[in-house]
Order: sequence, then C-alpha cells, then structure tokens
Amino acid sequence: MATNKNKIINDPVYGFITIPNDLIFEVIEHPHFQRLRRIKQLGLTNLVYPGALHTRFHHAIGSMYLMQQTLHNLRTKGIEISDEELEGALLAILLHDIGHGPFSHTLEFNLLDSVKHEDISLMFFQRINEQFHGALQLGLDIFSGQYHRQFFHQLVSSQLDIDRLDYLKRDSYFTGVSEGSIGSERIINMLNVRGDEIVVEEKGIYSIENFLSARRLMYWQVYLHKTAVSAEEMLIQLIRRAKYLTQQGENIMATPALRYFLEQKITKASFSQDGELLELFALLDDNDIWGSMKFWREHPDTVLSTISKSLLDRRIYKIKLDNHEHDQSFIDSKRKEIQLKTKLNSDELSYFLCSGSISNAAYIHSDQKIKILTKRGELVVIEEATDLPNIKAMSKIVTKHYLCWASGLDFGR
Repeated sequence: MATNKNKIINDPVYGFITIPNDLIFEVIEHPHFQRLRRIKQLGLTNLVYPGALHTRFHHAIGSMYLMQQTLHNLRTKGIEISDEELEGALLAILLHDIGHGPFSHTLEFNLLDSVKHEDISLMFFQRINEQFHGALQLGLDIFSGQYHRQFFHQLVSSQLDIDRLDYLKRDSYFTGVSEGSIGSERIINMLNVRGDEIVVEEKGIYSIENFLSARRLMYWQVYLHKTAVSAEEMLIQLIRRAKYLTQQGENIMATPALRYFLEQKITKASFSQDGELLELFALLDDNDIWGSMKFWREHPDTVLSTISKSLLDRRIYKIKLDNHEHDQSFIDSKRKEIQLKTKLNSDELSYFLCSGSISNAAYIHSDQKIKILTKRGELVVIEEATDLPNIKAMSKIVTKHYLCWASGLDFGR
C-alpha cells in the first residue's frame, strides 16, 4: 500500500493542490489512474495550439481540487456534507474520465465498437473498488447516480458540473485562447443546494452567462477547430485502415495491446464476456498509436504509410466547413482530383476523402436545466431569470458539415 508522504501537487492553473487523505492518494497512485498521464486532454489539438499538451491526469486532479472548493463552500452555507460524502464526491470526480482511450474522444467509436468512455469509466471504477475492498463504494454510487442525494451526482455530471468548470479554464490556459477563461472561483461561490438540486444564487447569473459563452466560443475556436477536426478524421481513417488490414491477415506492427484491439471487434458486451479485456484496455494510451505510426510509415500499404507519414509530419487534409451538406458535384470534383494524381482505387480513395458533421450546443434547454435561486427564495430556470438574450440564443444547436480531402500528400508511388 502506498504511503501519502507527499500531499501536495503543484498545478499550473490553481497552484498547490492538497491530496486530502491516504485513500485518495492510493487511488491516484493506481496504474489505471497513472495511465491518464499518457492521454492528452485535447487529442490532436496541439497540432493547432502547440501548448495544448496537458493530459487527462491534469484535468482529473484539477477537477478534484474544484470539487473540494465547492463542497467546502456549500458547508459554509449550511449544507450538511459528511466527511464520507466529501471523500466519495472527490473520488467520483477524480475517476470520472478514467475510461478514456488514446487521444480522448477521437477514437471513442473507432477503436472500439460504439463503447462510450463513460461505460469504461464505470467498469474501471468498479474494478478499482473491488481491489480496494469496497472503500470506493460511496464514490461509485455518486458517479453512477445511485446515491440518494442527487446533487452530488449533478456536481459530477450536469450542464454546470465540476468537469466543465475545470476543462474550460484549463483548456483556455494551455491553448492560450483567452475567450474560454471563466471565473470558476466566482461560480463555485455562487452555488447552493435547494430541494436536492444544485442551484446558482441570483447574483451569480452573469458569471453563468460568461461560462456558457466561453463554452460556446471554446467549441468553435478549440474543440471544433477545423484543422483539429481534419487531423482527427485522418487518425480515424488511419485506425480504420489498420483494422481492415489486420483483419485481412496482414502483418501490421503494433504494440501488443493495440494489435489485439485492431484484430477484434470490441463491443460493450465483450468486456462482460472477457474479464481480462479491461486490463488490456488499461495498457492503451496515445503512445501506442504514435509508436505504431513509426512502423506504419514504412509499410507497403499506400493508405497506411501515407496517413502515418502525414500525421507525423503535420501535413493535414484540406477541410471545408459549410452550414449545409456539401454539393455532390464539389465532392465528385475532389474525388476526381485525387484519383488523377494518385491512381488510387475506389476503396483506397475513401480514406482520403471524408465527410461528416460537427455540432455546438453550449446550453441544451431540454436537458437538466440550470436553475437560479432568486433573492425571494424562488427557483427559476436561467433562460427565464435573465434579461440577456445570449442565453436563449446559446440553447440553439448549431451544426456544420465538413468535407476533408488529401491535397499535396506524398503517396509514395
């Protein structure tokens, strides 16, 4: 068992963060949690913003810190929170993203077959809880929404949760996109609990508007930046090709863990059927993909080698965004352009001409609503409580369609 000899972590965003007790220290020391050091928070976004090299580990520790601050603040307002509940909530937020695979969201539905990272986080949480002989059970109940005091789960997952408060501030810091910066301390100080729900005191309404505006701006400027979208589409196509070749019996060099996930079709049910599969998944991180790319760039398969070299050398597909689906004649012209330059067959061509859509929703009004506690003690949903039109506008989901295509790449032919 690890010993909590060093209770302080120096975080670049919040400064010194205290690890409150031995159990949380031991969970942080667990190999499954340490793996988060090797998974970047923003996938391939560092190809656009070079400073975006922070990891899921940073985010988890920062979220734990904000949860500490939030619960201490609620206690000062007379909300009864036991030490066991405090510890459980810290564990819940600490492990909320532990199920992320390589490059975070990018390969979530590609390396695995439609298995959400939340599902894998729950599996990891349950596994670690077993290894700690049930010591994490309250945290597990809060994380999964089973605990009877639902406001704890709201702090872990809702439209105004600790997860978002940390990642907006952290991602803004590391990308240098100042528009995403939020006053997380101010928001935390404005939180309260009424009727087992997290609410915002009326004087904090403008801080919430800034939070929602920052989230919307960060989506367009960072999370859905067109160059990052194109790079992530390339990575998806690379793994799609590697899976195809592997399953056709081709000899594809890869780390043992990655090779297994390339060879097999892994569904959510697969984890129930094979108890060792979760431990194998725990061996995967960004390094498996980058390391394998070094081999793949020399592979005789044109698709595999070209995309690998292009990603390693940052030669990203061209991308066009539009409010409507792209005209078929434009798509056909790009397909013909690539065919003439490369002589690719129709199957190979599909890896170099990709389409899809992206959506931006800062505030989903049909989801769990953000509620304002007025000075008269009434609860009002935020879109009715504010005289600012921005919040109503931000509830509109904006969808854009993209087309990515290879241009000027070295196809090695």
